[in-house]
Amino acid sequence: MRTVGVEEELLLVDPETGEPRALSAAVLARAAQDEADGDVFEKELHTEMLEFATHPQSGMADLGAEIVRCRKEAARLAEGLGCTVAALATSPLPVSPSIGVGRRYQWMAEQYGITSRDLVLGCHVHVSVESDAEGVAVVDRIRPWLSVLSAISANSPFWQGGDTLYSSYRSRVWQRWPSAGPTEVFGSAECYHRRVADMVATGVLLDEAMVYFDARLSQRYPTVEIRVADVCLDASTAVLIATLARGLVETAAREWRAGQEPLPHSVSLLRLAAWRAARSGLTEELLHPATMRRLPAQTVVRALLDHVGEALAETGDLECAQDACAELLRNGNGARVQRELMERTGSLREVVRECARRTQA
Repeated sequence: MRTVGVEEELLLVDPETGEPRALSAAVLARAAQDEADGDVFEKELHTEMLEFATHPQSGMADLGAEIVRCRKEAARLAEGLGCTVAALATSPLPVSPSIGVGRRYQWMAEQYGITSRDLVLGCHVHVSVESDAEGVAVVDRIRPWLSVLSAISANSPFWQGGDTLYSSYRSRVWQRWPSAGPTEVFGSAECYHRRVADMVATGVLLDEAMVYFDARLSQRYPTVEIRVADVCLDASTAVLIATLARGLVETAAREWRAGQEPLPHSVSLLRLAAWRAARSGLTEELLHPATMRRLPAQTVVRALLDHVGEALAETGDLECAQDACAELLRNGNGARVQRELMERTGSLREVVRECARRTQA
């Protein structure tokens, strides 16, 4: 069974006002004193965010338990410093984020200017693969399905104090980075590595870690890293994204071994599918990954479940994934929850406070 790990980026906020707080260095210093969790939390580009990474897990129940534990531990560490954590992919309230210290982050700030000051928070899923050859075959074959994961995870309707009309505005902001987004079919590990080397050689990117493909081979682990999801409001949604990601990887690997070619969709079409997912979330239409034509979101989500159904059934995850998708389609993802909170309370501060509570539930 393939292992799965999740990286989540959490927003540090004032528990009363909901405003972002630039306290990641202090939180990390506290975490370093705790030997059990000193290696779980990491710094990120902005000091208003805190990242954690789970260990590789084979069982989704174990993965979910670790996500919940890490979220609670992050909140405990932050609490002693007068802040808390919220799983929000953008700050609903206005923010002027601070760049972290260090040569790498300063280079990014100087190179990319205002783009480096966009505060967005994602969820990255690592799924184990047997080799670079299998990994690139997977990257080539999961491309059309990634927009559906983006729609499911959508959790960023607000930006700088206003409603963007998008469900995942984070994903639109993220596209400002020069290496971000969907990729063409690579065809082989050799072609993949050559493309990455050529990109770094331009000097536009500092190093290979700045190749921000929607799905890429991890530098550090024998995994495919899927990078399209917003950080999810509820831990259960993060588990669903991880479950579907593993199903996609396993299904793609089987297609490769069976000699089935990737769908030949152009990057132009994939970008349109990603835009549609960011705009609609689960409330309107999405582009079907096979046909690239509009269909109701629930129809496209069911198509994804059908696509990975055999793989999920073999790991015992199919029924849980079906139930989780049905609940999201019925009750809404993070974007819908945030908008409903805003409609009910009329206050973005209350939105942040309630989302912080749900993050730690």
